[in-house]
Amino acid sequence: MPSREPRRILITGGAGFIGSNFVHHWCDRYPEDRVVVLDLLSYAGNRRNLEPVEGRENLRFVAGDICDRTLVDALLCSETIDTVAHFAAESHVDRSILGPEAFVRTNVLGTSTLVEAFRQHWKKRGCQASDRFLHVSTDEVYGSLGPNDPLFSETTPYQPNSPYAASKAGSDHIIRAYHHTYGVPTLITNCSNNYGPYQFPEKLIPLMCINIMLGQPLPVYGDGQHVRDWLYVNDHCQAIDLVIHQGTPGETYNIGGNNQIKNLDLVQMVCQLMDELASDLPVSPSKKLITSVKDRPGHDRRYGIDARKIKDQLGWTPQETIEGGLRSTVEWYLTHRDWWEPLLSKEYKDYYQKIYG
Repeated sequence: MPSREPRRILITGGAGFIGSNFVHHWCDRYPEDRVVVLDLLSYAGNRRNLEPVEGRENLRFVAGDICDRTLVDALLCSETIDTVAHFAAESHVDRSILGPEAFVRTNVLGTSTLVEAFRQHWKKRGCQASDRFLHVSTDEVYGSLGPNDPLFSETTPYQPNSPYAASKAGSDHIIRAYHHTYGVPTLITNCSNNYGPYQFPEKLIPLMCINIMLGQPLPVYGDGQHVRDWLYVNDHCQAIDLVIHQGTPGETYNIGGNNQIKNLDLVQMVCQLMDELASDLPVSPSKKLITSVKDRPGHDRRYGIDARKIKDQLGWTPQETIEGGLRSTVEWYLTHRDWWEPLLSKEYKDYYQKIYG
């Protein structure tokens, strides 16, 4: 990358899974930048996720809500923010089915509050051409693919099928409108399923790892033939970095891992790795724990990302294979029991019971 001026970046949701990995990436790569993390520390936000970079002079953490306009205005102004990386979101489909209102509040109203505050701040700064507002979204806004359908591209019509996907689609439309109406230098990225360190235990891969270590059933929805494209979180962080620095304002970039795998096949891969890497599992082979559970309502059958645009225009391709990334992830959960055990709270166990019985 050519020489650059230091940035002053606000990272929302920076104590969550993808957000905290992005904070690590940015702090390590750009130690000259000012990094401000804003996170509500809800159930999936964990201050411990930031321990690798805590104490750095260029990092400030603020516990707060993106819906709090007064707080957001104050941060943008006092920190003279020129870049926003917006990760903060309610992101779990099952939780959106149980309680959709929180998803509308955070994903739609929160994004609207944040981008409007940034628009006013950007105007006061003189509409600097180098400023950026990057909004992190999902492939779920596109709906579901049939077995032979072409992959999701940036021009695929939106057809969200869950309250979560609908709320993210709404936030995407708001961000796009702010560029076309006001000229705000916004960018949108739509990514496939992420995996890696610091992912909350209710998500598929950490759930399987942890349940294997505890000797508990491995719940797989329906017939397990649902297909997802898996993207290692470090590759995702590299892509977002590139889009912020080289992407064209107003554009959308799809980010995928080129790893379409059926859920059941993925769970079996995790089982094989756990059997290989852990010598004292309660149940062995761990695949004996795989249990079919009732499918979730409106469960999308297949996702798949066409990432040719970001490859052709910005030169990005994922570097991690599913085999290598999954091995690293399984090893991380095996060696970080002190991180995930405290997260198995009563609230988590009550939620787990509601979903899986």
